[in-house]
Amino acid sequence: MKQYSALIFDLDGTLIDSAPDITAAVNVYMVSKGWPALSVDYVETFIGNGPRRLLKDIFIDQGLPFDDATVDAAVQSYIENYHRNPAEKTRFFSHVREDLQSLHAAGFRLGICTNKPHALTQEILKILELDRLIEVALGADAVPACKPDPGHLRAVVERMNLNGANWAYVGDTNVDKATAEGAGATFFVVPWGGGADVNVEPHQRLARIADLMEYRSH
Repeated sequence: MKQYSALIFDLDGTLIDSAPDITAAVNVYMVSKGWPALSVDYVETFIGNGPRRLLKDIFIDQGLPFDDATVDAAVQSYIENYHRNPAEKTRFFSHVREDLQSLHAAGFRLGICTNKPHALTQEILKILELDRLIEVALGADAVPACKPDPGHLRAVVERMNLNGANWAYVGDTNVDKATAEGAGATFFVVPWGGGADVNVEPHQRLARIADLMEYRSH
């Protein structure tokens, strides 16, 4: 069995259920335009590609008129409103907090590669007290090209000085899977978020984050 000294995680849908706060930020803009507010379950299906793609995909799916200026305004509104309430309703998925603490205590080095804006990522990690466990977290706008570009993941690896070390990436979407494959990394998928829709080998499917303990290098 391959062993790893470091684990890098996606954030939204993998470690935290942030869909309610993301939806609330989206809906401020929707309502301001006289458009209907959207449900959390609906917005959740579009999460994972960063705010611009999130909003553009929603506009297309809803059949709403938009141009680049509309998307720019929507993104600005979204980020401003998300900053006002970055983690009011955000929660960890089952056992994630204690499992991350256990992995960290066991000697795993931990990082995050997320398409969430970088400043929001740092703010939320601090609120959730994950900043003390995570060595490096890079949001989408902290790199030249974000996921699924493998350069985003490689940037986290380089910042953690993991070149030459064994590490794996953990996520919940096909974007995460493609990012890991592009970087030549082992990928594991969680059962929540969009994880059930990702096609992987059985050994790549986690029941909980603590399952990764068996891959610890000694």
